Amino acid sequence: MSTLEQILAQAEKRRAEHQLPYAGAFTPAEAFEFLQLKPEARLVDVRTRAELDWVGRPVVGDGQYIHIEWTRYPGGVPNTEFIEQLRSVASADTHLIFLCRSAARSKLAAVAAEKAGFGKAFDLLEGFEGAKDGNGHRKTVDGWCHSGLPWLGA
Repeated sequence: MSTLEQILAQAEKRRAEHQLPYAGAFTPAEAFEFLQLKPEARLVDVRTRAELDWVGRPVVGDGQYIHIEWTRYPGGVPNTEFIEQLRSVASADTHLIFLCRSAARSKLAAVAAEKAGFGKAFDLLEGFEGAKDGNGHRKTVDGWCHSGLPWLGA
């Protein structure tokens, strides 16, 4: 088991290497371990409600899971209330780990959070389902599910 300091150091190293405009990035396993070590941290799932209903969601500690859509379903319309909704559940100094399907929307959410004054915004690399394999299937290459971390299926 790693320490909080070791996990944060790795996330910050990725920030520096990739010039990320937010605090850093965790692998799924690092994020899960970080959440266990820091109960006041939050995992912010930015996928649509439909994705939660049809695909499932991660399982983390009590009160750590937050769902705020980055875009609305149907139509992919941006959620103009995203930052306001985030402010209603987290303070500027809360460690926030943003998660989506394959780590595209979560990066955008981390950037927006950082710009809005959330200085401890992190991206979860690989996302919940991860990249597609050669057959176009997810959950087989990388991501939260592929890493064997706990989740509830649809």
